[in-house]
Amino acid sequence: MPSRSASATHPVAGIGVFESGVGGLSVLQALRRAQPQACLHYVADSAFAPYGERHDEEIRDRSRRIVEHLLAQGARLIVVACNTATAAAIDTLRREHPDTPFVGVEPGVRPAIALSRRKRIAVMATEATLRSERFRVLVQREAAGGFAHLQPCPGLAAAIERDDADSPGLQALVTRYAEAVRAADVDVVALGCTHYPFVRDDIARVLGDEFMLLDTADAVASQAARLWRAPATEVDAAWCRLEATGDPQQLRRFAARWLGMAAAIAPAALVL
Repeated sequence: MPSRSASATHPVAGIGVFESGVGGLSVLQALRRAQPQACLHYVADSAFAPYGERHDEEIRDRSRRIVEHLLAQGARLIVVACNTATAAAIDTLRREHPDTPFVGVEPGVRPAIALSRRKRIAVMATEATLRSERFRVLVQREAAGGFAHLQPCPGLAAAIERDDADSPGLQALVTRYAEAVRAADVDVVALGCTHYPFVRDDIARVLGDEFMLLDTADAVASQAARLWRAPATEVDAAWCRLEATGDPQQLRRFAARWLGMAAAIAPAALVL
């Protein structure tokens, strides 16, 4: 079968992934496990992170521009690795690009309800995710007959982007929101932002052993694997390219700590 190098000047077919910052690296890691031969192209819109503190129209505009960039670089499938961007933009993106499959990220309300012994769950998410019509419909559909405590976490995604995991400011936010969840008398907690798995152990420490934490990275990767159609023209080796609209050093630090695979990192080659 013919092949070409990832360094070729022509776009190489692959999976495009984007998020407001570093949060989507948790999804990217799961994608690599599910699709070890696929080329992955990740854009962190860190110049405008976090999306959870921005208006919906701005989120849609950013998402449109990044998707156009990923498609121009050869993406054949797009993973919106951000709960807030999924809630605000994925329906628009699907309408505007009907021939491109999109996979979004949503809080795992259904699996959380299924795992809960008492059908009482919490969702920790950004304010933008929790206020969205898409999320409201999701909860009505998936938590029918149960109870869902919706815990907004303003500032938490931004702190994860900005701070060391052990910083007092970040730990104070984790403690505040986890204690609110603990007081809600639930037993399963869905992490409704792809940034939050980076502080999963800290959330678990505050909640205690009787709570189960759930994120959806592996489920998203499995859905992407079902939709992915490998190109007839293969590259010499699967590659992973990371781009940042903000400081690429922040992305480089997170990737070195969390990603667990080799990746080329550079400023985003797009005008936003």
